[in-house]
Parts: sequence; C-alpha cells; structure tokens
Amino acid sequence: MRVREAFKMPADKEEKLRRAQRLEWVTIGFMLSIIAVIGLALGSSQAMKAAWVEDILSLVPPIAFLIAVRFRSKEPNERFPWGYRRAMSIAFLVAALALFAFGSYILVDSILKLIAAEHPTIGTIEIFGRQIWAGWVMIAALAYSIVPPVVLGHLKLPLATELHEKVLYTDAQMNKADWMTGIAAILGIVGIGYGFWWADAAAAGVISLDIVKDGVQNLKQAVFDLMDEECTTVGEEKKDPLQTRLRRELKKLDWVKDASVRLREEGDVLTGEAFVIPRGETNLLENLERAAEQIRSLDWRIYDVSIVPMRSIENEGKGDGN
Repeated sequence: MRVREAFKMPADKEEKLRRAQRLEWVTIGFMLSIIAVIGLALGSSQAMKAAWVEDILSLVPPIAFLIAVRFRSKEPNERFPWGYRRAMSIAFLVAALALFAFGSYILVDSILKLIAAEHPTIGTIEIFGRQIWAGWVMIAALAYSIVPPVVLGHLKLPLATELHEKVLYTDAQMNKADWMTGIAAILGIVGIGYGFWWADAAAAGVISLDIVKDGVQNLKQAVFDLMDEECTTVGEEKKDPLQTRLRRELKKLDWVKDASVRLREEGDVLTGEAFVIPRGETNLLENLERAAEQIRSLDWRIYDVSIVPMRSIENEGKGDGN
C-alpha cells in the first residue's frame, strides 16, 4: 500500500511551534498554581466556584494541544496511510466540548441559586492572630489569577495565526478572556460584602455565559472542520483566500483551459484536489507533476493536493466560488 509522505514544516514554523509548546507548558504551570490558590480561598462564593472551574477548564486546551502535536508528528503508515494530522482537529473538538459542557453546568447552577434566593455568606479568617474578612483573601487570589493568563494569551494569539493552529487560538482566547472572569468574581464578592446577596450568583452567571459562548463557537467550528468544511482563517471563520489563489495560479498555466480547487483542513495543513481542463494531451503527465510541485510551493500549509484532469468541471470542485 502506498502511504502519504510525511509532512515537513519549514524551519521558521518549527521554531514557532516549539515556542508555542513552551508557552503551553508555562500555561499549565501557572494555571495549576492559580487553581491551587483559588481552591484554598474558595469559600462558599458561587462566583469563586465559577472562576475556579473555568481555571480548571483552562488546562484542557494546552494539554490537548501538547498531546495532539506529539501524536500528529507520527509518519503515515499502512494502518493510517493518510497520517495523523487530524489529531489536532480531534483536540480542538475535545477542548470546545469541555468548554461548552462545564459552562452550561455553571450557568444552570447559577440560575437555580438565583431562583432559590440563596444568601451566601463570607465569614472571617485568622491570619497572624488577627481576624480579617475572608473576602479580601478571595479578592487577592482572584487578582493573582488575572495577570498571567492575559500575558500568555497575548503571546499565543500571533503564533496561533502564523501556525494556523485553532486549538492554540482557542487556548489564547480563553487566556485573554480570563481577566473578565476575575473581575466579575471580584465584583460578586464585593457585592456580598455590601449586602447584595444576588451579586455572587449573577457574577457566576456572567462568567458562565462567556464560557458557553466560547464553547458554542469553537464546538461549531470543530465539528465543521471534521465534516470537511471549506478551509477558513483562524479565529475569523472567514473563507481562506488561498483556495482562490491556487485556482488563479493554475489558470495561468498555458496548457490549462480552466481550473477549480477544493481544499479541506487537516489540523494546521490543507489537502484536497485541483481539477483542470487541459488544452491537449501532449506531455500531460509531466505537466500535471510540475503543476503539483508549483501548487505545493505556494504556501507551507499545502500538504497533499492532487491535480486531476477533467473533460468538464461543471459539477466538480466549485468550492472556490470563482
């Protein structure tokens, strides 16, 4: 059985991928420390619980990314002749599903507490022989949870775009949005301190809505990717212009009368077919081989695109829209 050639990333992209992996390990380290700090200061606050659960959830994307990157690097074999590139798409689905499921749980729990009109209380704790309001400890813990994710998310976003890594983008978005979670939870705790019993559950509801929104958006995109939707840009979910560019390049060839291209995503890379109507059969095989090489040289993400000669392309490969 003929298996597909292993994908080789350009050297500059390999370096960026290693940087992304280092950032994910740093993220895991920081998030574990944040989870421990918030867990120690948790108390009975619903907003604190929501922030704590979101911090736990923040571990899913970096772990999924690191596992998928390691797994997808395996070379194609007879059992998996197409390789393991879709491992990243599966990781994207896992991360999105975790976001949606836990966000929904927190949202329902917050609504039920508002309906039941539960009045959370924040007591006092003894530190160095002095009694202080436990809310100050919670606020300090939340303040610590805000800064590292914001910085890490800012560093990951450009890498996610350059590497075309949607899991990394999802992780960066979660990190970047964590400051909203921290501020919402702080406002909920301050609200309890001023006697607004509903402020805590309301803050938790706001946090959960943000989690659910991210979960729905990413879950939809993850499912579409696995269903071979046309390739889209990272984050913006817009049609990738590369497909139209490939068609134009093929139509420039003097032996091509017309062409059409359809591409799909396999994680960070693009595969698919290019349909061409040749002007004649002279040197057709050589022309097809040269065209395939030319196509692969246009963008580092192009992994495996087959050039297929056709008599007509009326019903074939119309995905490029031109």
